[in-house]
Amino acid sequence: MQVHLVRPLLKKKDRIRRGRGDGSKGTYSGRGLKGQKARSGGGVRPGFEGGQNPQIKGLPMLRGFTNPFRVEYQVVNVGRLETLPEGVAEVTPSVLAQMRIVHHADRPVKVLGVGELTRALTVEAKKFSATARAKIEAAGGTVKEG
Repeated sequence: MQVHLVRPLLKKKDRIRRGRGDGSKGTYSGRGLKGQKARSGGGVRPGFEGGQNPQIKGLPMLRGFTNPFRVEYQVVNVGRLETLPEGVAEVTPSVLAQMRIVHHADRPVKVLGVGELTRALTVEAKKFSATARAKIEAAGGTVKEG
């Protein structure tokens, strides 16, 4: 290969110079003929539909707000802990996720007091209701909060 045979990879194409005489895109400069969009500073705002009621006005007006700091707990009842296999003595969110009692091991778990517990378990969760705490401790288990 010789130097005079080297060609550029992409063809170079000049940008369109609008409004620079009739030889180029002169005359109307790509704006068509007359009208609101042909004028300087012309055009309509986003969402404008020519005087007809815009679509956004047809949507219901949402009120109130959503608290971005809300903590969504995964709820587990004490009765569900009774169904765990006999070999499990320490119950953590990761164990509950493995047993498919909760969906996510990394999200906070709250234990509620519905149901009965007959064996001693060490239960670790973010929060406990007063009845859940009482039932776990009455069965001889311990509660780790936090």
